Amino acid sequence: MSAPARSTRPGVDDSRPFGAHLRMSWWKPLVLIVALPPVLVGLQVVFFLLAGLVEGSDDPLSTVFTPWKALAANLSIGVTGLVAAGLLVWMTGVPWSSLLRHRRAFDRRRLAHHLIGAAIVMGTVLTITGVVAPQSTGWTGFGITGTTVALLAVTVLTTPIQAVGEELTYRSALLPAAASWVRAVRPALAVGLVVSALGFAVAHGSGDPWLFGYFLVIAVNTGLIAIISGGMEAPMAFHVANNVLAGIAGNLLSGGGSATIDRTTDTGGPALLILVAGNIAMVVLVWAYGRRARTPRPPRPTTTRPDHRPTQTRSNR
Repeated sequence: MSAPARSTRPGVDDSRPFGAHLRMSWWKPLVLIVALPPVLVGLQVVFFLLAGLVEGSDDPLSTVFTPWKALAANLSIGVTGLVAAGLLVWMTGVPWSSLLRHRRAFDRRRLAHHLIGAAIVMGTVLTITGVVAPQSTGWTGFGITGTTVALLAVTVLTTPIQAVGEELTYRSALLPAAASWVRAVRPALAVGLVVSALGFAVAHGSGDPWLFGYFLVIAVNTGLIAIISGGMEAPMAFHVANNVLAGIAGNLLSGGGSATIDRTTDTGGPALLILVAGNIAMVVLVWAYGRRARTPRPPRPTTTRPDHRPTQTRSNR
């Protein structure tokens, strides 16, 4: 039996699955791990200060998210994702496309299907959470003001940039970079998932163990669906749907005021298990979609004419 063909692309190993498909020197993942947190913090501070100048804020670094601050946060995270991916490409010489998919083309139809599925799943669990445990959501009441409309516009238009930026940082760049430390595939994927999940959870800066654990769950599950699907369509779709729907709900139910980001102690709780169930459901959905796509379709039935030439039945025309 012949050995699997090696890739002609530099730094890419086609014999390994997505998430463990990059080859690089041991120190290059360390550069990402060390460099990305200050890049993220620095970009957010710069963008927040610019937003404060535009709106004339006395405290541009406060936790109250005005429309301008929400825009600054989303754009800074999106730029961080580009920096992370660009740094990895520059250090290793891998093509940009290898950070988005492996051993297949990037599939926009797959992206659309996963986006619809993720919207249904996360819309359902957010609704259940609001009904079963409304005190855990931070929602104060329905209200629409000019601030609400501005926040909704920022959420719909730029939250996808923020979600994709996080996926580029942690699943496209950090996961396969950390996995390159280990040669055996399964341990490599485990290392990549742990390192990228910890980086994601720490970057969200929660002092509450429930919230910190939930961020770990999101990161591990999003990494898993990237590995299962062999690309970034599913994790990007899930992250976009989750953040956009949560943002819309938070904006509409904040009483017409600005949203507040509070991740300090005692801001989480058991109600997060409902959202964990949604994350697990998304993993199952992506797995089932991939299995269905790999299942060969049965041949169409044929009939035989008097001259013994087979033809398709009328029902299949």
